[in-house]
Amino acid sequence: MSATGPFPHPAEGKQPAAPPALTADQQKKYDELLTTVKPWSTLPKTSAKGAEEEALSDPERMWLTRECLLRYLRATKWNVPNATQRLRDTLIWRREYGTDRFTADYISEENATGKQVALGYDNEGRPCLYLLPNKQNTKNSPKQVEHLVYMLERTLDITPPGQETLALLVDFRNSSAGSQPSIGTGRQVLSILQNHYPERLGRAFITHLPWYVTTFLKLISPFIDPVTKTKMRYNEPLTDHIPAAQLMKDTGGEVDFTYDHSVYWPALAKLAEVRRRERTERWEKAGKVVGESEIYLWGGEERSVAAEPTPTATAQAPQPTAEATATA
Repeated sequence: MSATGPFPHPAEGKQPAAPPALTADQQKKYDELLTTVKPWSTLPKTSAKGAEEEALSDPERMWLTRECLLRYLRATKWNVPNATQRLRDTLIWRREYGTDRFTADYISEENATGKQVALGYDNEGRPCLYLLPNKQNTKNSPKQVEHLVYMLERTLDITPPGQETLALLVDFRNSSAGSQPSIGTGRQVLSILQNHYPERLGRAFITHLPWYVTTFLKLISPFIDPVTKTKMRYNEPLTDHIPAAQLMKDTGGEVDFTYDHSVYWPALAKLAEVRRRERTERWEKAGKVVGESEIYLWGGEERSVAAEPTPTATAQAPQPTAEATATA
């Protein structure tokens, strides 16, 4: 089969597993964190000392979902004060870094050769983000990191209901010695991923490792979180983890995919935009609740937490019944 744009849904039957039920202690800590976060009305504009405060926007409040709070609790080993501080830090970072201001047009030149592609979903319904260093087309710069953040955001935009993580597919085939990032850039990326996207990496499949990349990984290994290391897989057959019908031929699958920037780039932006708009409409319809269910927001079969007597983190939903489509 062939594809020119991102797949809108995982393969049939490839859905995320239901999350484990919270223990009584975990539920208590979640309730405590939610009670702390709900009254937030302003936050500093930047991380600078004494920075001016600004009201939380609707997108920022919508970002504070039930699952988001739980991700930060898990990342801090259920330490409520630490989770609270990290949530504040991330919201301030998102303001300062500009994650919601990066447009497709602004980032476009960085992906002109298709060096990052969101395409297909793995066996657990995680969206797959390919990183292809052999297609590197720009010099090391801050915009390369902005490009990665933009692609992370768009990939998470198209996750199915109930899925919180993504799969990274890093293929170093035919890459040159200058295609890997600098140590400084590598550390910056790790800092962003570990501090501001906790519990978002499901798997990282790294293939065709040349010696200089192995050396690079050894150099940055001390900065990689031990939990993150357990999610990294090296040179494993990707068909063991991803349905062939949603995996590029170049990596062992059946999808005949040739990157065409003029087709793929607007298709990804459009699919992500439609999903975000649908989530916003659901959030507004349910009363703009902080701590809203991501399953509900993403179009799954779970009611808004505002319609339930108590929040619960145990429900799981199948695919949404009405979603935007993309060329596939």
